[in-house]
Amino acid sequence: MIRLEPPRVAYHLHMTTVPGTFPQPEVQKPVLMDGNALRDLIVEQIGARMAAAGSPHVCLATVLIGEDGPSQTYVRNKHKFAAKAGLVSRNETLPANCTQGEAEALVASLAADPTVHGILVQQPLPSHLNNDAVLALLPADKDVDGLTAESLGRLVRGEPGLVPCTPLGVLRLLEHYGIATAGKHAVIVGRSTLVGTPLAILLSRKGVDATATIAHSRTSNLAELCRSADIVIGASGQAGMIGKDHCKPGATLIDVGISRTEKGIVGDIDFDAVQNIAGAITPMPGGTGPMTIACLLENTLTAAALQGVKI
Repeated sequence: MIRLEPPRVAYHLHMTTVPGTFPQPEVQKPVLMDGNALRDLIVEQIGARMAAAGSPHVCLATVLIGEDGPSQTYVRNKHKFAAKAGLVSRNETLPANCTQGEAEALVASLAADPTVHGILVQQPLPSHLNNDAVLALLPADKDVDGLTAESLGRLVRGEPGLVPCTPLGVLRLLEHYGIATAGKHAVIVGRSTLVGTPLAILLSRKGVDATATIAHSRTSNLAELCRSADIVIGASGQAGMIGKDHCKPGATLIDVGISRTEKGIVGDIDFDAVQNIAGAITPMPGGTGPMTIACLLENTLTAAALQGVKI
């Protein structure tokens, strides 16, 4: 695990005075949890660790099927930052009309290649492909996205393995910005196996020690439940669903949800509505997204170590 020193964050209460009135406190801005800056720090630290180990061969392979524009951008960024961290990376591509057999054969060949330490199958796959069958071919020790059933099982049991990148990124943000978790109540809005469920497990682990609650579309008292939380994590993909009625003063708000609207990319959290209430908040974009890449590279190092590389 990459060890990060938390930043020194000073909180100041400034007073303003209007003639003939008592001094009034200025509205405080929340701590902005900058995922871009933390990603760059993690990449730098991975590079330093690789250099200190003598620059061993550590390889991340991505599989991109089809010509989806956002997926192509995501994959390019992953390779860009892998190179900055001193990792070897390769991108394997197939056309959108490839067969199930061709997709499985490619992933199986990477799984069997001892020079490849981490494999990421870029999501989503074309709709005619069986995604679960493709992912099932990933060995748990190479599953750097933490998507397989075996990876989730290891997480539940607390065994050495690879954790989904976005939940791990949330944890790294909390650690870096010195957000207390022990004994705190965390509400995660969203119950997917990609984010909500593994994040609840991570937050409740010994050493993190939060009390994690998963909320979802059938939760009847969502605003009240969120107001009871010290940490609220939006991971449902519903634009702006978490507003001022969901936030108690000083709470930490972390936005994982992504929606593409006419106004551009927005998150689950209505940033403007809560920024004068929250104690700390992630921007969207620029919060958890960059952390997903950072933790992918961290997972690639972990994968290599699980396979015997001395790092």
